[in-house]
Amino acid sequence: MTEAPRKASTGIATIESIDHEGIGVAHVDGKVTFIEGGITGERVAFARRRSRGNFDLGTVTEVLVESSQRVRPRCAYFGTCGGCAMQHVDAAAQVAAKQRVLEDNLARIGKVSPETILPPIHGPAWGYRQRARIGVHYVAKKGGVLVGFHERKSSFVADVRSCEVLPPAVSALIVPLREMFTTLALRERMPQVELAVGEAVTVLVLRHLDPVGEEDCAKLRAFADRHGIQWWFQPKGPDTAHPFHPEHARPSTTTCPSSASPSATGPRSSRR
Repeated sequence: MTEAPRKASTGIATIESIDHEGIGVAHVDGKVTFIEGGITGERVAFARRRSRGNFDLGTVTEVLVESSQRVRPRCAYFGTCGGCAMQHVDAAAQVAAKQRVLEDNLARIGKVSPETILPPIHGPAWGYRQRARIGVHYVAKKGGVLVGFHERKSSFVADVRSCEVLPPAVSALIVPLREMFTTLALRERMPQVELAVGEAVTVLVLRHLDPVGEEDCAKLRAFADRHGIQWWFQPKGPDTAHPFHPEHARPSTTTCPSSASPSATGPRSSRR
């Protein structure tokens, strides 16, 4: 059955649990209702915005009884940016909620019950995303290129200038990347960047839909040298990704003119 919009109605619910996407789960008039922004144990007022045959979707409009697990989101863009879903929940409670989801899936889907459950492994609460895919989108009304995760429940790239879950050194690149991409001739044909952070190097894999011209290549090289990162190019599918700059990381063929060949007048073809 297709999801049908309905006129917004309101209600009050007690959040019974949090699902794997960080959305509160409640039962209202016997029907499962997923309520964004709710935390286990809270009593909330909500606006019902969507309905399917066996569940409804809603959003918290007011927290009537607040959970002790509720915290102030650290990121100024939380709620708009879709990169995070649970910053309003204490970090330890996030891990506990995810463990409960795992246990429920084992019992409900796998039909198994573990004999022993080891304590969960806790990592850093911030700056932990060593791999990520971030959007790159030119928006004339914004005066340039946006770089970041997509907005929540949207295909638009969020207008952000920092990110708390990316490593600090990578978060600090968002504004310089915005500024650099805005100057590129191919800025409207570069939809995304894949990020991979290692112990000794940070790699940015640039997806480009058309060959990258020499002037744009020069700007990308200068950015890499200035910020100590590596650029890889991806002209088509994932298997076409290959190093571009620095020079020592680059194979003999590339989609861009070689920095060692200033007389090149156009992009070279890449090996697929």
